[in-house]
Amino acid sequence: MTSVNLITLTNPRSPVSEAYRTLRTNLTFYSINDTLHTLALASPAPEDGKSVTVANLAVTFAQGGRKTIIVDCDLRRPAQHTIWGIAQQPGLTTMMLEGLKKPPLAEVGVENLWVLPSGMLPPNPADLIDSPRMDAIIQQLKKEGDMILFDAPPVIAVTDATLLATKLDGALLVLRAGVTRRDHAERARELLARASVKLVGAALTDTALDSPMRGYYSE
Repeated sequence: MTSVNLITLTNPRSPVSEAYRTLRTNLTFYSINDTLHTLALASPAPEDGKSVTVANLAVTFAQGGRKTIIVDCDLRRPAQHTIWGIAQQPGLTTMMLEGLKKPPLAEVGVENLWVLPSGMLPPNPADLIDSPRMDAIIQQLKKEGDMILFDAPPVIAVTDATLLATKLDGALLVLRAGVTRRDHAERARELLARASVKLVGAALTDTALDSPMRGYYSE
């Protein structure tokens, strides 16, 4: 059973769903000149809504016909297994610790979409993410899907997200209107830039819909 937070499935005609499709389109156009096969989505701090954004964005890529994989790489507070109503194990850490060659991808009832949950939470997330085993898993996942979206931990809380993003084609910052602090957003951008991460942009969630647009979508 999927989460009510998956508005791209529960209400695909809503303005929020259309905003996710616009984000997908912008990322697609971005990748015309720069390869964007793997992308980390991270927030500056907790409670910025990045996991829900990952899930809904992935749905739009899948609906657009691209084989899409969500990887829950938040090995401290994973959320994708809860969002999708699937088991947390086996998952990413299972691949790392047991040497699985084939990713244990979970089907979630959406065509072209699979989820690799976090697996058992390790005592040393940063070390696992920074390991050659993670590099090998990323390469394997690129053979399995057209678009790989990584649900990463908050940038300024731990080093995991920055370490992960350096291995990928880019990163997208997820900011939440009225919640994300400006200084946190600036700090996250600085940390990613210092590590030479390609920041493709930012997504602002929970914004108010203008009145004229609300009337258009309610018809």
